[in-house]
Amino acid sequence: MDTAYFVRRPRTLEDLRRPHLLGAERPYEIVSQVALSAVDYENFVTDLLADRAFLEPAAALCAAGETMKCLLVRRRKNPSGILVVPERRSFVAWAAYREE
Repeated sequence: MDTAYFVRRPRTLEDLRRPHLLGAERPYEIVSQVALSAVDYENFVTDLLADRAFLEPAAALCAAGETMKCLLVRRRKNPSGILVVPERRSFVAWAAYREE
């Protein structure tokens, strides 16, 4: 199973890319994906704490736990992106950077 370093309520992409111990990574399962335009993706990664309507449809499928069930938010035509566990339907509670 794949693992990633999840951060509680990160503000920007840089919060997800900080050095960490491998033991701090958690297993995850991608339950849904959203592909954004380049502009929308840049807007998202520079302010992860803003409410985002595109998180709502998958929010009920996601959950924090031993295995993080998350939504992959990525730029179109790019497999890398942000693993998100939403809170209150459209707010990022947990997130991790996933690089392909």
